[in-house]
Amino acid sequence: MEYKLSESEERFAELIWQNEPIGSGELVKLCEKEMNWKKSTTYTVLKKLCEKGVCRNENAVVSSLITKDEYYSRQSISFVEETFGGSLPKFLAAFIGGRKLSSQQAEELKKLIDEHKEA
Repeated sequence: MEYKLSESEERFAELIWQNEPIGSGELVKLCEKEMNWKKSTTYTVLKKLCEKGVCRNENAVVSSLITKDEYYSRQSISFVEETFGGSLPKFLAAFIGGRKLSSQQAEELKKLIDEHKEA
């Protein structure tokens, strides 16, 4: 499943991740305070995120179905696929640009590559 969220949906999901599990009434109050949303807006966006498989609302308790890390990992993969044809080396070259990596950064990248290399 692909989780494409608008900016406001992403901010809403962040509130859920930071406060879950959270009662839906408490979430309404939090969204009113943090995002200046009305109750109806909160429930409309909550329904959308439930339909997208990001969260659930069971017995008036809201919790996530995917973690924040899973969401951002999927967004990163999508970005690399769409922008760099799925080429991680092309992405890294563009990301690094003309900058130099510290020895520690280079070692961390080497370790990461070794951990994820196909046998």
